[in-house]
Amino acid sequence: MTRLLLLLLLFISFSHAKEQPFSVIIEKPYNDALFDVVEDYDRSISAVGFSKNFQTKSTSQGGSYSNAFDYLESLSKKHGAKIHLLKIDNKAQIELNQALAISDFHEAISILKTPDNGYFIGGYTYDGSLIIERLDSHANRVFTKLFGTKNFDKMHRLLLLRDGGVLAVGSSFTSRDPNDPQFNTGLGLNDIFLTRLSADGEMLWSKKYGSVYDDSGIDAAESLDGTIIVAGSTLHDNSKSMTLMRIDENGNKLWFKNYSDELYQLPLRLIRVRDGNFILSSITKNEMNKEQIRLMKFDLYANILIDSKIETTYASALKDIKEFSDSTLIGVGYVKDTYNTDALAMILSSELDMLTQEHFGGENYDAFNSVVILHNSEAAAAGVNTSDTSQESNMWIVKLRKDATMATYNKVASQKAASLYEELRKLYADEIAANKLAIYEDLSIIFTDPALYFQVGSYQLSDAQKSFLNSFSKKLAPFIAKYKDVIAALEINGHTSSEWANTTFEEQYLKNEKLSMNRSYAVLSKLFLSAQKEYKVLLSEKIKGVGLGFSKKIIKDSNEDKERSRRVTFKITLHHP
Repeated sequence: MTRLLLLLLLFISFSHAKEQPFSVIIEKPYNDALFDVVEDYDRSISAVGFSKNFQTKSTSQGGSYSNAFDYLESLSKKHGAKIHLLKIDNKAQIELNQALAISDFHEAISILKTPDNGYFIGGYTYDGSLIIERLDSHANRVFTKLFGTKNFDKMHRLLLLRDGGVLAVGSSFTSRDPNDPQFNTGLGLNDIFLTRLSADGEMLWSKKYGSVYDDSGIDAAESLDGTIIVAGSTLHDNSKSMTLMRIDENGNKLWFKNYSDELYQLPLRLIRVRDGNFILSSITKNEMNKEQIRLMKFDLYANILIDSKIETTYASALKDIKEFSDSTLIGVGYVKDTYNTDALAMILSSELDMLTQEHFGGENYDAFNSVVILHNSEAAAAGVNTSDTSQESNMWIVKLRKDATMATYNKVASQKAASLYEELRKLYADEIAANKLAIYEDLSIIFTDPALYFQVGSYQLSDAQKSFLNSFSKKLAPFIAKYKDVIAALEINGHTSSEWANTTFEEQYLKNEKLSMNRSYAVLSKLFLSAQKEYKVLLSEKIKGVGLGFSKKIIKDSNEDKERSRRVTFKITLHHP
């Protein structure tokens, strides 16, 4: 009996040893942070924030800088703060870890998904310009938009609209210049500043709103009828109050209301919920001057339906909230005592009552800035983590269960994917160095040499393609054989550009679908025939050809890159543990 119990305990310990808390901390030099998070269409998680890199030597081409201004100029783009984009798969492995340089960049505060699995990223610069970046799924720039007034502007949120465009929500100092058209709506020292852009980056309108006091735009949500609710804060006599505003799709103000019933109220996050109403998370203060959570639900006409104040022992705030399909909510933020700050996750009822909460972090500063609900009813939160041995903050992503506890992942499977990625990069080191192909952490392989793309309307392999696939296959087949127990399949995906002259859309779609399948088959057959004889039976079990038509065409500078779209890509998938 004792031996049986011991064996059972060992089995349980071994089984759970594979499961690790889903917490990914990206440690880089200097202070870094993540501010927003989304789920990608392939079920991975993407988050955006900033990282920093500074020049450690003040010399240029072997000589010293003559003054500090020349040195500071040398830091532009190459050094300083950068937009940082991360992509994490469901095994807690980093698929994308990209720093994007923009001159005088300060912070990236929002990330949104585009229909092609790319991103809109919103932020602002040190000199007060607003930034919107559109990136493709591999973080290549599609376009960059810098805009704003002559004054210091700041973006607080980027909202995705139903027409595929975006609304930048922020604040701007009033110009006090009668020649500046923004002066007509700028009333106080600081005003709510809204800018609407199309999906292609065209500015549709840019307007200021506010009172005679200092106003800031914090967040916005689009209603079911296309009008937009904007939440802001107003500073008057050292007291912050909440402002709500409704505008139409052209930015015309429908109503503007200020709520000054509290000595202090700072809005943080506004969302539209499933019943068409809106929920606002804000900070208020109790009689001990400690920050407390306030949640308000209101309708399209600013009628308050629920006003809930959540009293907690320690100062706390919910910086983001999201609604589950059953109308319960998850909120994330921070909770702090005299000595340290922890990340906070809280589950709330549809009536905005707290159901449960969990704290995460160490002895220093930790906080969640954003949360997204995932397809499986888990959630992903992004923020900052500070280790017990450092004063520098790090980028942090965690997965949470629906009860606010931390989710887990299978560590063994994650280690396998990371190991195969490194092995593939070593195997094709020469091809990578020659810019023939690129290998990504999700185990996808993409040809980057233009000589390896297809001609318009063709699926016949060129001599250059045949030669390269011959050597490519002779390396890949032994690799698949070596890891046959781990690798589930090698996907060979055919792609096309969207062009097809003198046809209807239906014919264009069907012809490109057939063309993509023919391209996949052409590469599959060449790879299979080029492989060594002893691997062909195995390859017949592992290779899978797929035609994707023009569903994943390449976009560059707002236009389709037709040459790069005419391609075949590879993806290695692994067995689930």
